[in-house]
Amino acid sequence: MHHFDPSKEIQNYLVFGEYGGVNPSIEDSSTYTFLSPEKMKELFDHEIEGCFLYSRHWNPTNKCLADALAKLEDSEAAIVTSSGMAAISSAILQICQCGDEIISGRTVYGGTYALLKNFLPRIGIKVKFVNIHNLKAVEESITDKTKIIYCESVSNPLLEIADLPSLGKIAKKHNLKLMVDNTFSPISLTPIQLGADIVVHSLTKFINGTSDCVAGCICSSREFVNQLSDINSGASMLLGPVLDSYRAASILKNLHSLHIRIEKHSANAQYISENLEKLGCKVFYPGLSSHPDHDLMTELMNEGFGYGGMLAIDAGDEKTASNLMAAMQREKIGYLAVSLGYFKTLFSSPGHSTSSEIPKEEQKVIGLSEGLVRMSVGLDNDISETFERIKKCIKEVGLCK
Repeated sequence: MHHFDPSKEIQNYLVFGEYGGVNPSIEDSSTYTFLSPEKMKELFDHEIEGCFLYSRHWNPTNKCLADALAKLEDSEAAIVTSSGMAAISSAILQICQCGDEIISGRTVYGGTYALLKNFLPRIGIKVKFVNIHNLKAVEESITDKTKIIYCESVSNPLLEIADLPSLGKIAKKHNLKLMVDNTFSPISLTPIQLGADIVVHSLTKFINGTSDCVAGCICSSREFVNQLSDINSGASMLLGPVLDSYRAASILKNLHSLHIRIEKHSANAQYISENLEKLGCKVFYPGLSSHPDHDLMTELMNEGFGYGGMLAIDAGDEKTASNLMAAMQREKIGYLAVSLGYFKTLFSSPGHSTSSEIPKEEQKVIGLSEGLVRMSVGLDNDISETFERIKKCIKEVGLCK
């Protein structure tokens, strides 16, 4: 386990509002004034720290959030976007052009899979999907056209753990960028410290935590973030995935409670996973010693934040999974809904929702069962009482003992 404490880094990052407020002021402007034509020209020629020209480029409120996210991920810099997919696509398109190649883990979020499999080939970018655990296969897939190795630190929805230090060494050896989606494990894992060059998030999920907005971020070197925001060639600047400043301010406030929330999400998910396993259910959760990547996660994770708030149950078939989710919603365990990181428990069937973009034959290859139920475990105060209601639903649908 690692001892880096991102929560302290965020807490020590102090930003004061324009008039001394404890929160930074919300800059509700799309454009900014200049004292002279010369200064405007200078800013368009090259970026000047602390100067703003237009909110598609930078907004002071968004900059405050970006700086805090860089502290969270221990990166030199960060940039915020209007969604997690905007973060992923902007980062990729900043690096890759027609003729380039990407190596991706085969178990990734469905939207990411669709981008890599269906969209990027339309503009001449080839993607090879591999078992990210098979380091030999990863390295053998590299050609002189490869630019990125892409993976999720904790995969969606099967909760596989990527060996980031080994992947980082491969990327460095071949002069590639290791790009990691850390949406499932903010604060629990710090990929930059483990070998990643670029870290992306859907801020929509755990980092914001209230399911009231859609947002994303890219954390990386200052050089790469400057490239993204370059007014002449920056993917973030020219594609225009702008995050509204009011939403940026809201996310920044929620970010400061992330360490507390992740601890509780993790503790609750650990309790449910252990007790589901005792019932004889097939459970996917890296905090279980039965999970194939348990030791790897234990080695890589930051101490004190647990193994995350996501788990999955294999109900065996689609009908049983549907009946289980309907029963859990009826018993007020949570909501039948996509997404994750909310303070209430959310559950869905990935094969028919968030991973539906992956063809059925490929789902079978990667082990995504028709009966898989993904759960984002909430912040319930008495998780033992919640589990008793889950147990009732499990027995009602004839699953496990």
